[in-house]
Amino acid sequence: MKIRKGDEVIVTTGKDSGKKGRVMRVFPNEGKLLIEKINYRTCYLRKSQENPKGGITKMEGKLHISNVKLICPRSGKPSRVGYSILADGTKHRIVKASGEVL
Repeated sequence: MKIRKGDEVIVTTGKDSGKKGRVMRVFPNEGKLLIEKINYRTCYLRKSQENPKGGITKMEGKLHISNVKLICPRSGKPSRVGYSILADGTKHRIVKASGEVL
């Protein structure tokens, strides 16, 4: 996957379109991401010793990777991500718009 944990992304489609956030967790087998403060879901808590009354809480839900774009660290604009092999043989991620190495 071209987007990794800690990257700054922007949501391109859906109810949270236009919001920015940092990737907390990546699920490569599902092709999904968990982004902080984005895509809140209602979660119903069962009664337990830690939570004797139960209740309702909000938690972040997963988003498909096709619905987000990486934000370029230099320009701050959404951009695609690619790979480039440097002269010394190492493989790096690059921002397609500016060509900057991540």
